[in-house]
Amino acid sequence: MTDSTSTLRAGNGESVRVLIADDHIIVRRGIRALLETEPNIEVAGEAENGKEAVAEAERIQPDVILMDLVMPEMDGIEAIRRITASQPEARILVLTSFAADDKVFPAIKAGALGYLLKDSGPDELVGAIHQVYRGESSLHPTIARKLLQELSRPLEQPPAPEPLTEREVEVLQLVARGQSNQEIAEKLVISEATARTHVSHILRKLHLASRTQAALYALREGLASLDVDE
Repeated sequence: MTDSTSTLRAGNGESVRVLIADDHIIVRRGIRALLETEPNIEVAGEAENGKEAVAEAERIQPDVILMDLVMPEMDGIEAIRRITASQPEARILVLTSFAADDKVFPAIKAGALGYLLKDSGPDELVGAIHQVYRGESSLHPTIARKLLQELSRPLEQPPAPEPLTEREVEVLQLVARGQSNQEIAEKLVISEATARTHVSHILRKLHLASRTQAALYALREGLASLDVDE
């Protein structure tokens, strides 16, 4: 799956294809029933454990993967690592009951783009799916607060010796504001492919695994703020 493919699908009015990974069949069926009432979302498949989620993600190439974290065979965090290793553009939204640090931070570090708790409402879930589909971060308020608290802690790895260019700093600031590659391209009057390349270079230089991590880095370094009117 690529950004250009997603944009084309969205542009044609087709549905966002979702893979549901959860070991509880009642939960999977409940989510499926909810999403099937949405005109712009299609449930493309289900997985009952992390190992199956990795295989299904490779097989059906969904637009968004809803990932539980505590599952048999392979947990959700390891599944996220494996999926993002083979599909760097994969859009994964964690949907779990757990808000503990030992679940939140590893999931984000593994490459999850969003993190939602199962006590969220149906509208929040649908909205988060669309946000993640657009390449934006979607974080439950409880999770967002935890991640912001992490901003005061040092990075595990220092940035690469090669500094960000002026253009890459501009792109990073827009990523921190939740802008998708298409929106960044429109804002900076560049092609979407160029915007995507800039984001890839930023992640490589900063030793980061996802746009969410890049946004947190920008906040930590004072390159962006939480002021939406900035």
